[in-house]
Amino acid sequence: MFRSWRLAGLALAVGVFVAVVQFAGGGRLLGLVEFAAFALLAFSWSPLAFPRSVGAAEAQRRRGHDGRPVIYWRPGCAYCQRLRLRLGRDGRRAHWVNIWADPAGAAAVRAITGGDETVPTVELDGQPHVNPDPAWLRERLRLVN
Repeated sequence: MFRSWRLAGLALAVGVFVAVVQFAGGGRLLGLVEFAAFALLAFSWSPLAFPRSVGAAEAQRRRGHDGRPVIYWRPGCAYCQRLRLRLGRDGRRAHWVNIWADPAGAAAVRAITGGDETVPTVELDGQPHVNPDPAWLRERLRLVN
């Protein structure tokens, strides 16, 4: 669980350090701006920027009922962030599995990718797609429920 927050915590800690240094030097406004930038970066690297993750077993069970795709991701992954941002609200139509928080999810990704933990990996209609084009996935998601 803490592994998921490591990058976000690091970015926030650096932001606090930079802000303190700026405040000590009299640059209050610059310190606030830099802290805000690091806080935004920390948020984007945190699990909070993604829909609530479920375990791989629960995602598979839900997929069986509603047919929605399963998206395996991990915090700090630039490709996962790009996918999430490009999907917008449609991203909530999928079941998201954080592979750092769920060992079964990590194992599922390794099985799909031949031993690597390459994310984002999407299971859609029984077919795996490693790092799919966000526009293609967005169109698929709009067809689901």
